[in-house]
Amino acid sequence: MKTTILMMAMSVLGFTAQAQKATHKNAKTIVLVHGAWSDASSWDAVTPLLKAGGDEVINVNLAGHGKDSTSFAGITFKTYVDQVKAAIGSRTNVILVGHSFAGLVISQVAEEIPAQFKDLIFLAAALPHNGDSLLSLAKQDPASHIGKSLTIDQEHGAAIIAKDAVADIFAADAPAQVKQYLAAHIKAEPLAPLATPVQLTDKNFGSIRKVYIHTVNDNAISYPAQQYMVKMGKVAKVYTLQSSHTPFISMPVKLADILITESR
Repeated sequence: MKTTILMMAMSVLGFTAQAQKATHKNAKTIVLVHGAWSDASSWDAVTPLLKAGGDEVINVNLAGHGKDSTSFAGITFKTYVDQVKAAIGSRTNVILVGHSFAGLVISQVAEEIPAQFKDLIFLAAALPHNGDSLLSLAKQDPASHIGKSLTIDQEHGAAIIAKDAVADIFAADAPAQVKQYLAAHIKAEPLAPLATPVQLTDKNFGSIRKVYIHTVNDNAISYPAQQYMVKMGKVAKVYTLQSSHTPFISMPVKLADILITESR
């Protein structure tokens, strides 16, 4: 979100007491990866709370999102994976957080550099098995509202969400002005990465501790679909937020508290 939206969220909700009181003793690196039809500004209300808790925060903006003007023709799933790996560098004991589609991205990153992670945190996210793609998982979620508002532009390699459906799909619990902002600024999504399957193994991806944060009132990845993925996956800890698909907008303090707890 823009600075005005960030300031609104912070003034309404305030800083979490946990973040204010936390010490730097057990600080970790938290890497945040946004989902499809979004960008790094998604985390603007959460990032200062995490930093107040003493953690290093790296917010990755994927190619073709936000202000990045990379041609969709040059963007692949590997582009995203390589971006996240480059952002992490040689850091270890990393908490890697993926929202929505980024659940697939962080899974592939974890497969390729597993020794560098403490936890993987899936926020209302795709939790894949080997060979899954976002499109294949979406077919298993009939309760999602995305399908009826999605247009595929094969010529330009883009997936487009109808503007009048944006608020319902992504942020039904957000303030009216935020809904209007999201609808006005949503961009097309590069298509190729959405159809690319992950390549995962039990030895690498399977060895890393996983946390899932449910979003109960979610119209993008439905709560039943989230529950099924958790049931079929090896998840060590589950949290539940009574939010839409974007709790970093509607309840950033509660979300930050969970991330801070998991970083300790």
